[in-house]
Formats: sequence, C-alpha cells, structure tokens
Amino acid sequence: MRHRVAGRRLSRTKEHRLAMRRNLVASLFQHETISTTMEKAKEVKPFAEKLITLAKKGTLPARRRAISLLGNRDIIDYEDGNPVRKGTIVGKLFSELGPRYLDRPGGYTRIIRLSLRRLGDNGQLVLLQLIGADESVTKKSKKRSRKKTKEKEKIAEDQAETEVEDNTGEDEPEIQNDKEQNQG
Repeated sequence: MRHRVAGRRLSRTKEHRLAMRRNLVASLFQHETISTTMEKAKEVKPFAEKLITLAKKGTLPARRRAISLLGNRDIIDYEDGNPVRKGTIVGKLFSELGPRYLDRPGGYTRIIRLSLRRLGDNGQLVLLQLIGADESVTKKSKKRSRKKTKEKEKIAEDQAETEVEDNTGEDEPEIQNDKEQNQG
C-alpha cells in the first residue's frame, strides 16, 4: 500500500521524471498547447502553474529560480529551412506569460480530454493548454433551488421597502425642525 506517497513514478527513474517534466513544461510555454497523456499532464500541471506564479513576480531572484528549476533553452523556429533563434523559454515566461496572468489568482492551465487513444498502449490523450488572456475569471455560483432564491428575493424586497418607508418618515420632521430654527 502506498499510503501518503505523493507523485507518480510514470515507470521512470527520478532523473528521467525530472527531465521529462522540464521538457514538457518548456514545450508548453513555447507552444502554449501540447498533446500528452493524462497522467503526464496531471503531473506537469502544478509545476507549470508554480513557474507562472513565479514569473508574475518578475524579480531577478524569481528569474534565477525559474532558470534553476526549468533550464533556459532557446526557442528556435525554422524560416525558409534555416533555424532562427527567437529567444529563450524563461524570457518568454517572464515577458509574455507572467504579465498576461497578473490579475488572475491561479488556474493558468487546463486539461482537455481527447477522444483519441495512443496506438501503442491505448493511453488516454489530452491537450494541456495555457488559458488565453481573453478568458476572464468567473466564479460559478452554487445552484440553489428556486424556492430558496425566491424566498430570499422576497425578504430582500421587504427589507428595501421598510428602509424606504423609514427614511421618508424620518427626513421630513428633521427638515421642518431645521426650518423652524433658522426662522426663530
């Protein structure tokens, strides 16, 4: 029994798991969406979110920590068959991704299940994506029965009516007293 044993081994050694995690997160930051298995995505997601939270700070110690955790590999694109260096992973993380999520408290990634299965071992494939900048933070309200919400609305309306009645009755005598004092 594996009581209180955290993490997944993924049939790899410790060094191999660390290298795989770094490579998957670097690819996620470079391409902003990757296709992988469900187990790998669940293992990589917290690491990616911690790095984005680190990038939101934007300080030099945070940048150094990100380099030590992730490495600082180059982003290389091919234009006309020739490799062109576009920057580094940590540079993109701190210049684009960190500022993108400044107003977001967490949840920078999502896992979308695909209907496809891997051919060799029939593993469940998923898309691991970074949430877009255009998507806002919305909290889902709990679904309540209509009866309870109607009762609450009636109570709120009754309170509003009594406040209005109380305010109108009190304001008039005070105004009259002020007028009498000014005249006398």
